[in-house]
Amino acid sequence: MLNKLGRITRINQRRMRADAPPGQFVTEKFPVLTFGPTPRISTAAWEFKIFGLVENEVRLDWRQFNDLPQTTLDAEFHCVTQWSKLQNTWQGILFTDLMKLTAPKPDAKFVMAHCYGGYTTNVALDTLMDDDVLFAHSHDGAPLTPEHGGPMRLVVPKRYGWKSAKWVNGIEFMAEDAPGFWEVRGYHMEGDPWKEERFWSSLSY
Repeated sequence: MLNKLGRITRINQRRMRADAPPGQFVTEKFPVLTFGPTPRISTAAWEFKIFGLVENEVRLDWRQFNDLPQTTLDAEFHCVTQWSKLQNTWQGILFTDLMKLTAPKPDAKFVMAHCYGGYTTNVALDTLMDDDVLFAHSHDGAPLTPEHGGPMRLVVPKRYGWKSAKWVNGIEFMAEDAPGFWEVRGYHMEGDPWKEERFWSSLSY
């Protein structure tokens, strides 16, 4: 997919490795793991909101969102259930390009991703500002299916897969960290696969 300027950027994740993180096994498959029913959202009805601690709130429909610069990203995907798919090609809009539409306020340090179906997950703002985080509409050359988070999902390659929220429809900027859906249930607040940050030893929320 081209944006209205016809520009597609390709990024190879510079820190891609030939091996998987500790405790992971490599697979060529892309398993589907979902809690609850799979939302099915038409692009005509899809809407995205940027809100919270930002200079100005933003609402975008599907066309407006995809008029932003398009990026193709090669990156790993690591699921907390211990499988890793090392070769993935995602296409979508970089988080940093989306941020050109607004600016976080100085006290914004964390982001909560909101999704159709009620799912949420928290990510530190400095993690999202890395150059390999994007909102993906395609995977390996095909539009994302609903089972894999279509029409749009967040992709955060340096975190376990539950942070790559499916069916994303908004991001909320926050001063304090707060747990999302799985974090409330004992999953780690940061989820770095190379540190095996799968779960909290005890709940603190």
